[in-house]
Amino acid sequence: MLFSRSKKGVVGLDVGSSAIKLVELRERKGEFHLQRLGVEPLSPEAIVDGSIMDSSLVVDAIHRLNDQTKVKNTSYATSLSGHSVIVKKIQLPAMPQEELAESIQWEAEQYIPFDINDVRLDYAVLSEGDPGGGGNMDVLLVAVKRDKVNDYVSVISQTGKTPAVVDIDVLAVQSAYEANYDLDPRKVVALINMGAGVTNINILARGTTVFWRDIS
Repeated sequence: MLFSRSKKGVVGLDVGSSAIKLVELRERKGEFHLQRLGVEPLSPEAIVDGSIMDSSLVVDAIHRLNDQTKVKNTSYATSLSGHSVIVKKIQLPAMPQEELAESIQWEAEQYIPFDINDVRLDYAVLSEGDPGGGGNMDVLLVAVKRDKVNDYVSVISQTGKTPAVVDIDVLAVQSAYEANYDLDPRKVVALINMGAGVTNINILARGTTVFWRDIS
């Protein structure tokens, strides 16, 4: 995820091009139970290609959702997609985690088509090589334009809630799947999230992402 400010439970907020969805789950004995669910239609001009064009419409819709669901938790999680989101699987020489954390920004400059100072970066190691054996490691690199992240953080903050987690759609769906099902490394799994404006596709094999695409 691009950032996280909460170690407690959060409310999920899906800001789509046609509607905003809110969900709150509670974990009991290793199982998730639905506590609250709400859907609020959104004007077509509010969100275009995953970018907020009219923040006041989005803020008003979130306010209505909060009133309808009577949610008390103030920590919200959301996710992003669209042309401002870049996901790349890259291969690097195997190195310790500390060294990777220090060098990832320099490595990212070779793969991200935006000014590196204008994006929020995150990464996940998919497979580790031997740092002393001359092998390689596979790394999933995620970059989102900073102003897009700030726009989503801003609309949540304007409703009096705390933007605790910002992720990207394709990985948020994967996290939800892994929280509910055992990921068999022998099987290939296709995760498809169909929205009104964007469809996210994520193919998992051997327990890791091997192909992903956002289709507008």
